[in-house]
Amino acid sequence: MIKVENLTKRYGSVLAVDGIDFEVKRGEIMGFLGPNGAGKSTTMKMLACYLPPTSGRAEIAGCDVFTDSLHAREHIGYMPENVPLPQDMRVNEYLRFRAALKGVPGRRIKERLNDVCELCALGDVERKLIGALSKGYRQRVGLADAMIHEPELLILDEPTIGLDPNQIRQVRELIKNLRRHHTILLSTHILSEVEKTCSRVIIINKGRIEALDTPENLRSRLSEGGEAFLEMRVPDAAAATAKIRTVAGVKTCSHHRLGDWTRFTLTIEGDPREALHRLAVDEKWPVRELSRRSASLEQVFVEVTHAEE
Repeated sequence: MIKVENLTKRYGSVLAVDGIDFEVKRGEIMGFLGPNGAGKSTTMKMLACYLPPTSGRAEIAGCDVFTDSLHAREHIGYMPENVPLPQDMRVNEYLRFRAALKGVPGRRIKERLNDVCELCALGDVERKLIGALSKGYRQRVGLADAMIHEPELLILDEPTIGLDPNQIRQVRELIKNLRRHHTILLSTHILSEVEKTCSRVIIINKGRIEALDTPENLRSRLSEGGEAFLEMRVPDAAAATAKIRTVAGVKTCSHHRLGDWTRFTLTIEGDPREALHRLAVDEKWPVRELSRRSASLEQVFVEVTHAEE
């Protein structure tokens, strides 16, 4: 569905996107991650035909987005980070207008309007002025606009920005349901949403792709181990912390008191729990918790994007 080769974008002397390559298959939800200024939005704008590249090429459904952009746009639904919506139009008026602009046949506009309003849960506000809607509903209108012409590819740039936790959950479920009919390229800062939604993840930093894999493989390959937690009764927490740090596989250890008990939080490589248990037995420290949590995508993201600092 998407094929990108050596895609580059310069703004004067600033290299925003540095010769990136990737492919997205039909039916995938691809997460597109990176810190502010990494080149995410620039890349998405180039793929959506909003911005020309300095060099390189990209195809959407076999159409070159630079030499055949009109045909490429027929396959694309683009939702920018800040959706530009007219405040003085009603939701249904706006979506009808956008459907006509995008070439939806007149006889099908009503059907498509009903479909996207149902998918995006806009039925209760269909006749309201856009200016009177909450941030959550405006985001849904932007998503409905991106879908109105039945594109094969949805490019969504921060679709949950400014939403509360309940609205984020609703948008996440909507995006997961859309994969049955659409390929999705999704940019977001909410890494837990990427883990729950995306089949693969691209991490871009300083205009270059630093990692591209499934969330599971990224966690396994880039941050083996994760965190471990110990709750013990110890006579001297500082001395216990120093001894825990000597265990093979323990990278860092911190602690805080919980009444008579002390909770130790460790970052680890591999799985040193057996060695930690032996240490506690040898030191006669009563243990009420010894657990491990695998590395999160957030830890992978921080490791990759700070690797050169």
